Amino acid sequence: MVDVLVIGAGPSGCVAASYLHDRGYNVKVVEKSKFPRFVIGESLLPRCMDHFEQSGLLDCLKAKKFEVKTGVRFVKGNNICEFDFSYKHTEGWDWTWQVPRAEFDNTLAKEVASKGVDISFEQEVIDVQFNDAFSETFIKDKEGKITKVRAKFIVDSSGFGRVLPRLLNLEKPGAITGNASIFTHITDSKRPSGKDGKVFAFDVINTETWFWVIPFSNGTTSIGFVGPSEFIDSFKGSNEEVLAQMLKLSEYSYERFKDIDFQFKPVKVKFSSKSVTNLYGKGYAITGNSAEFIDPLFASGVTFATESALLAAKLISKELVGKTVDWENDYTKYLKDGIGVFSSFVKEWYSGNLQKLFFDETAEEKTKKQISSVLAGYVWDQTNPFVTKHDRIIKGIAHFIEKKNRRKELMAMR
Repeated sequence: MVDVLVIGAGPSGCVAASYLHDRGYNVKVVEKSKFPRFVIGESLLPRCMDHFEQSGLLDCLKAKKFEVKTGVRFVKGNNICEFDFSYKHTEGWDWTWQVPRAEFDNTLAKEVASKGVDISFEQEVIDVQFNDAFSETFIKDKEGKITKVRAKFIVDSSGFGRVLPRLLNLEKPGAITGNASIFTHITDSKRPSGKDGKVFAFDVINTETWFWVIPFSNGTTSIGFVGPSEFIDSFKGSNEEVLAQMLKLSEYSYERFKDIDFQFKPVKVKFSSKSVTNLYGKGYAITGNSAEFIDPLFASGVTFATESALLAAKLISKELVGKTVDWENDYTKYLKDGIGVFSSFVKEWYSGNLQKLFFDETAEEKTKKQISSVLAGYVWDQTNPFVTKHDRIIKGIAHFIEKKNRRKELMAMR
């Protein structure tokens, strides 16, 4: 019998478990995988630094000396657009990390365990039953033995495992059509010196396809393409051959990465945008990718995972001492507001409108600072028009840029 059962030991689960444990609650974490384990989502946003700090996990991460991320670079042909997180509209953290997730997640899990939280690995949740006062969760270990955990509250931080959405029939399609990706790690022997060798870069191949470059502090770099499934599938051969062919599409990075061996066989994944009918219910809350997966474009995954985990933990802490919690407004509406902002940015990126803003050389500095705040994860700032008007402002400015460029063309023809 525990106060809170957390399903999943990734960043979301660790933030929730650590916050609740530090406030005196009896917490148990169950994780299906064996750590360390590989997972994508290797670039963080500054907003999540608040979450690690409030949950008592910041110092253990600082000690690992992961690669510091102070901004992001977008490249399209000969055009380069950079956003510096210290130059943004919203106050808050102006840096974060680029991390090999196996080491990053394992660091968090070890820290949570060192605090005294019971974490059990290679434990699969196979059923959950809810009663009036508590839930009963049935868990199977790798030998097939089944045990039962009673909890006053469950936090589902199982990520793509989506345990409660599956078991409670809460799944529904997301609003954004999924893409596909092919990626690997390389030993970055040709890494440039200085900022060019450290920056997180997006190479825009075409309106719908892009290439990521995420350098880590250990000399490894994560590389991968994201685009329509049919485009990636149009390249034939093994995954190694496909990625080698696709690297030629990147004028910006090809010389750096050609002829370098892959650390592991490139992985091909088809992303499926998913959502849930409810983010909470009596005795449970759903966080992170368990609740909503958008697209990896702006590296929002870990930030939404930790944002939702910390918020859920705070609300659970209140509810367990008998305080009234408005889960609909304080949890669901809050999270969906932020998800809506990033969803608009993703949609307008693939429509081409956001790319017009990024690569407009005459863009106002105020506009760039407002966009930088969104890219840093501060998507709840009601003073930022790219938050409050996210569903129309990008399209409007893109239309203005088109008219301006058309006038220039006409003037040049006279």
